[in-house]
Amino acid sequence: MLELEFTARDLARTRFALSPLWEVVASVRMLKDPQEYGLFRPWTEQAGQRLEADGLDWGLLADLAPTPPRAIPLFVAPPPTTSPADLGVELAVLRATPAERVRSGLGGRSAPRSGRLDALREDPRRGLAELADVIEAYWELALAPYWPRMRSLLEGEVLHRARMLAEGGADRLLADLDPAVGWDTDTLSVRHLHGRGARQLDGRGLLLVPSVFAWPRVFSITTPGWQPTLRYPPRGVATLWERRTGAAEPLAALAALVGRGRARLLAELDAPASTAELARRTGITAGGVSQHLAVLRSAGLVAGHRTGRYVLYARTEAAEVLLAAPGRG
Repeated sequence: MLELEFTARDLARTRFALSPLWEVVASVRMLKDPQEYGLFRPWTEQAGQRLEADGLDWGLLADLAPTPPRAIPLFVAPPPTTSPADLGVELAVLRATPAERVRSGLGGRSAPRSGRLDALREDPRRGLAELADVIEAYWELALAPYWPRMRSLLEGEVLHRARMLAEGGADRLLADLDPAVGWDTDTLSVRHLHGRGARQLDGRGLLLVPSVFAWPRVFSITTPGWQPTLRYPPRGVATLWERRTGAAEPLAALAALVGRGRARLLAELDAPASTAELARRTGITAGGVSQHLAVLRSAGLVAGHRTGRYVLYARTEAAEVLLAAPGRG
């Protein structure tokens, strides 16, 4: 059991942030062992197919995200320094990682081992530049089409926790973060695969990072020199990859706003899809689908993501809000 001991200053400095870079690294574990994560099967199948079709060599990234009991080196996905989710900022931090920190991260007993990692250890500057490029390409293929829906879920979790803080203070905020986490007086206890013993936060506070791909575990950082961090799965992860109920019959209010055909396409985009796939599902001609998507794209409701020879379309955050609004009453 890992125990994090809080002072009043630690409670005052506890905050939330999202981390696209961490989602990349954590998602790699699922792609390497998809049978272990059946809940994510729709994503592992689709993302795996896109990566294979593109021919991206993501071996270095895969080596740095080993399956348990080996640990992910901390420098690969450090705690985010800004609250707004920004992969570009996180990659800039990764590229600037000091060489000694890279070598230290690859030298522990639980650190991963491979020829690629030996090369990274020998020339950290070159290796980190290569790693950042691989992460950018992986993101575009495997996560960018899903990010609006993921981000909506994660930001909803942060808002939910903010309400809990307003209603019941830090006690309520920290009391039910995750079944593996408990709060008692001034100590947060975490059932952890690696961490043991008591740790003092020393006035630095705790960075709370809700993470889709952390499921079903919690991950912590308590190593000296790093911002103390707890990554945990948010509420609703189990429903993230499910199709929305009633997607075949879009809500009348949305249809009245954007037109029945466009509302139908938005409802179908629970998962990214190509023009041909949308035409097959909806019965709308391919030309009609293209015209509708062009309008939705210009309105900021869908975004296109190229995968090899194809363009996959996904809903934006604005579209997620539109689809969710009637259900909020």
